[in-house]
Amino acid sequence: MNRTPPALLVFHWLFAIFMLAPLAMVVLVSFTDKGYIAMPFDGASWRWYRAILDAPDFIDAFWRSLGLAAASATMATVVSVPAGMAIAWHRFPGREAMLGLLLSPLMVPHVVLGIALLRFLTQIGASGTLWGLTAAHTVIVLPYVLRLVVAAATGFDRSVAQAAQSLGASAWTVFRRVELPLIVPGVAGGWMIAFINSFDELTMSIFVASASTQTLPVKMYNHIANTIDPLLASVSTVLIVLTLVLMLVLDRFYGLDRVLGGKS
Repeated sequence: MNRTPPALLVFHWLFAIFMLAPLAMVVLVSFTDKGYIAMPFDGASWRWYRAILDAPDFIDAFWRSLGLAAASATMATVVSVPAGMAIAWHRFPGREAMLGLLLSPLMVPHVVLGIALLRFLTQIGASGTLWGLTAAHTVIVLPYVLRLVVAAATGFDRSVAQAAQSLGASAWTVFRRVELPLIVPGVAGGWMIAFINSFDELTMSIFVASASTQTLPVKMYNHIANTIDPLLASVSTVLIVLTLVLMLVLDRFYGLDRVLGGKS
């Protein structure tokens, strides 16, 4: 039985502390009773959590970001599933070009994408609209879904689908009863990663969003540009807690290794 070297364990612990320390600081600052960012050494307070309830614009932005992330992740999944299956299982002219085009948002800076999408949406009269913002987010998050769908489809045993076809199953039945259930871990993992990236997207959203369609990251960015108070720390803490709860639920009922790894 091989044991992990002590030096490697120390490195892992130091790396974990380095990653978690900023989050711990944000959580601690959110309990201060002062009107500025400070550690709550004089006693904890719920002042800035109560302030969230007095800021309906933050609550509206949260629900808007939640709906936007769910819609864009779902639209990206609807496009990525057939595209990923075609790319993984078939060889056709333009296959590599299609794959490169669908993955290109990963290589283009979001500032460039934001300017390009702003220009395009303005030309078609959709600048500042919610559906235009949803379409822009779909473009951004589509590569994340596609990569996991292709990975899951590549490890798929095609003989199972061929056996179903030989027994008389239609193409739709094979897809619904055989293919989709076997690649659903990759689809679910891609959807979740797309949801998280859409919810957190800031750079591109600054260009595309309007005052009436501000997402939560854009609202937080505009708020901290004008004032510095612990309100953002309390909002961030709420998001951290919600993320932890979501991860625990997924791990309990499905398994994070299957979702994030896209294992079939």
